[in-house]
Amino acid sequence: MSTRRSYRSTRHSYDTVAARYAAEIDDELQAKPWDRALLGAFAEQTPGGPVLDVGCGPGHVSAYLAGWGLDVVGLDLSTGMGVVARQATSLPFVTADMTALPVRSGAIAGLVCLYAVIHLDPAARATAYAEFARVLQPGGLAMIAFHVEDDNTRMGGRKTVTTWWEHEVELTFHYLDPAAETLALTAAGFELVGRFDRAPHPGTEHQSDRSYLLVRRP
Repeated sequence: MSTRRSYRSTRHSYDTVAARYAAEIDDELQAKPWDRALLGAFAEQTPGGPVLDVGCGPGHVSAYLAGWGLDVVGLDLSTGMGVVARQATSLPFVTADMTALPVRSGAIAGLVCLYAVIHLDPAARATAYAEFARVLQPGGLAMIAFHVEDDNTRMGGRKTVTTWWEHEVELTFHYLDPAAETLALTAAGFELVGRFDRAPHPGTEHQSDRSYLLVRRP
């Protein structure tokens, strides 16, 4: 699938399921203590200034970070996700592509991107990581999270979903190698601050092993 077609199908798929997606995961952080701890650590380590939530979906992570006192702007490829996010919160949300962020260089104090780069192929991820580094101010912290593997898909593999909550979609999920993504982020100009790997929380999320990379722009 071409990159342009992949972007169109990803946007259309999330537009299609946006309302159901929001209803299903709106309160998911309540059952995810490790995610809350990592987001809290990110908030404590982020200097003053705007924070970008890339691939923000329905805005629940944006709202959580705002509760820590951060000045958060959500960004998502899906217009539908932005609509439900604005309905659920009073925060600003922008429709945009993470490989071409509509943000001036060095304008952002911090950036989170949870389970969004999983829809990008390696070349597009490299472009996104370069954009993350470009918009972050020196010393700015970024947190990237992704699926590593599950019972059906090994690390480095991918799967395509064509039906989701009885809706027709076309979404490709890449299961990523934390070591390889660390190298890609380093190539984009980041330095690794820390890495956290975890097993899935039973019954509260897709049952995949996950990884969180905390990186800083020097």
